[in-house]
Amino acid sequence: MGKYFNRDLSWIDFNERVLEEGLRRDLPPLERFRFLSIVSSNFDEFFMVRVAAIKQIIRSGASPHKADPSGLSPRRQFKKGAEKIRSIFERQYACLEEEVFPALAHGGLELVRPDRYAIDHINYLESFFAREIGPVLTPLKIEPDEPFPSIESLCLHVIFLLAPEDENAPERISVVKIPPILSRIIWLPHEAGEDKAQYALLEDMVMTWGGHLYPGFRVKERMLFKINRDADFSVDEQRDEDFLVAMEEVLEHRGKSMVVRMMISPGSRYLRDTLARRLELLPEDLYEITGPLNLRSLLDLVETRGFEHLREPVWKIYNAGEFTEEESLWEKISRKDVMLHLPYQSFDPVLRFFQAASLDPQVISIKTTLYRTSGNSPIIRALEQAALNGKHVTAVVELKARFDEERNILWANRLEKAGVIVVYGLARLKVHAKVSVVIRREDSRMKRYVHLSTGNYNDKTARFYEDISIFTAREDIAFDVGLLFNMITGYSVIQAMRRLVIAPVGLKARLLELITREARRSTPEYPGKIMAKMNALADIDIINALYRASCAGVRVLLNIRGVCMLVPGVPGLSENIRVVSVIDHYLEHSRIVSFANAGAEEVYLSSADWMGRNLERRVELMFPVLQEDIRKRIHGILEAYFRDNCRARDLGPDGTWRMQSPRRGEKPFRVQAHLLAHARDDAESSWTAREEFVVRRAPKPPPSPPAQ
Repeated sequence: MGKYFNRDLSWIDFNERVLEEGLRRDLPPLERFRFLSIVSSNFDEFFMVRVAAIKQIIRSGASPHKADPSGLSPRRQFKKGAEKIRSIFERQYACLEEEVFPALAHGGLELVRPDRYAIDHINYLESFFAREIGPVLTPLKIEPDEPFPSIESLCLHVIFLLAPEDENAPERISVVKIPPILSRIIWLPHEAGEDKAQYALLEDMVMTWGGHLYPGFRVKERMLFKINRDADFSVDEQRDEDFLVAMEEVLEHRGKSMVVRMMISPGSRYLRDTLARRLELLPEDLYEITGPLNLRSLLDLVETRGFEHLREPVWKIYNAGEFTEEESLWEKISRKDVMLHLPYQSFDPVLRFFQAASLDPQVISIKTTLYRTSGNSPIIRALEQAALNGKHVTAVVELKARFDEERNILWANRLEKAGVIVVYGLARLKVHAKVSVVIRREDSRMKRYVHLSTGNYNDKTARFYEDISIFTAREDIAFDVGLLFNMITGYSVIQAMRRLVIAPVGLKARLLELITREARRSTPEYPGKIMAKMNALADIDIINALYRASCAGVRVLLNIRGVCMLVPGVPGLSENIRVVSVIDHYLEHSRIVSFANAGAEEVYLSSADWMGRNLERRVELMFPVLQEDIRKRIHGILEAYFRDNCRARDLGPDGTWRMQSPRRGEKPFRVQAHLLAHARDDAESSWTAREEFVVRRAPKPPPSPPAQ
């Protein structure tokens, strides 16, 4: 048994855990469909980044047998990964076709495929195609001796083999891109008051009536396909003067890069082989799928109105009890630190933080980092408004945020037009820290209000990504935040900080120091304890430090959502380490670490996972939780993850993940349901307190004295 699991195989195992949620028959069918769709979406990115990198190594011939820490060569890793992925796809689509779609149809939401079109369906859909779809499509001819037309990554395409009316003329091949701007879900007419809905798929209609695009030809064979292109390449970091142009060139290159995978519908071996040859794909790069491709773009089904019985009841997002209308944000944050736990609590206080700053005449300056934002971000609008109101606004926009580059370029241009100072990150380093500061003039002095977070400033993902953030006006933290922004935006030597720890200059060293300190202070009578929660653990130095801590008697509890290269439970190496993973309604995203520290516990929040890229090639932030009530609350949150016996899985030394279940006499405990209940109780108790407060401020007048 090796000391480390393979990073990419561990990531595939994570997606298998997501798949297993989709396989759960106790979940409503739309919830199962959501998990199955997430699996497909995740694998798209995996092929475009991780598989592309492995294929580049194999194709280049550079050290093809060089093993990674797990001992696997690139070729062996590719082979084992492909085997796992094909197994996942088989189970995913068997579940979709044999259980989920039938359950949805039984519940009144029915997908109608071409082999089940009734006469009424055919009449309606053929007319709809001629009127709404056919005019939008652009058929492209494929000539044997001409360059292959551009095929866009992630988009659905249909390829046709066409037989001409003249039997002596050669057969032709044509490709049609299915425009993403068109809805894939085509609702079929139904009787008023009918309690069921039927729908067809756009690609099925193109496959069925696409021959209308080729007068004089007969469709002999057809096939649906989708490709993934290599997205694992970087911008030229030396081009400071035209960095935006350089990023746009990266996006253009991504549209023409190597194809790493093709997903196809069954039916035409000739078209499959033709495409594979023209796109330079090997048989192991082809994945034949029996059901709908691109499940992610069908996620609108999950929100279909009128079918609440097919999904879980909506989880309410509660107002944060600490923030009230009676007290301004500045007054609240001045008095004490305030914690926000998303998505159990609303993202509104973060929006208010920016919106209030943009309008407050006493606010002088706003500085923030933006890594991923939503399509119509209210934070971007607030920053624009602040600049237009004459405030000094600085935004560090990370253009290198993978797959969000184009959106961030648009935001950067828009902010600059409004007068915001836009900084495009740092050369060779992604700015992944999530931090903002508002500078306000109060009583002839400048006061800084800081927001620190484990997650992005994205109002959309804040509804389903679990994250923790803290508002504070502490002078020492505000001072450090000022140093951080100066280092990012200007010329500044690395300076010692009082409270914050940043990567790549000090975060990894600090973590190693804290782990070593825990091991050093651990005794048989008072064993040390480390609890940590993150998305991925892949840094070998950190893993080795945790192994040493385990050997020193430190109890190590790790909650890892995705990749975990550490092997737990090995005698003499990691017998004191437990690794769990929770896959549930919300996406676990916060990064927390707690050190017992011989009774003087320290708790930190961070933007960084424990991976080489985060600790050595990104600007990341780790910050201490200093206020006692918040520290205890976060400690309780962290501990709760290791009590989950409904949605948690334990990692064994053999690499298998075992679902936890209540033992005899043990009550079921689902950590996300527990945290939701905590947010509800917090909101209700604060509301009751405010009602009582209002009553005391406005008591009923005493009765009038009797008339004399």
